[in-house]
Amino acid sequence: MRLLLDANLSPRGIAIRPREAGHDVLALAEESSPEGLSEVLELATAEERVLVTRDSRDFAPLAREWAGAQRPHTGLILIRTLDHSQFAEIVAGIESYLERWPSHEQWRGLTVAC
Repeated sequence: MRLLLDANLSPRGIAIRPREAGHDVLALAEESSPEGLSEVLELATAEERVLVTRDSRDFAPLAREWAGAQRPHTGLILIRTLDHSQFAEIVAGIESYLERWPSHEQWRGLTVAC
């Protein structure tokens, strides 16, 4: 699976296990990051990546806006209940969702939260 970690997630803490499992993980904290929320979701969609973010307060309404405009994204995992330092729990949540929906097509327009 192709994933995009938002800039608010540590690539050292979050990206290692998924990369070791064979997932293609791009971490915005390791790259030059787009400026706005729409640009981040657009980047994920253009690159066919599931976006993983702790910024659920802003991305949840954006996902609803896209859905209302019939503009599908390529998947969104919102991390709501876990602290950014709870790396093992965040990774376990991501892995659980990837096991449940292993195909890119299953993620089209899908938003989940942990």
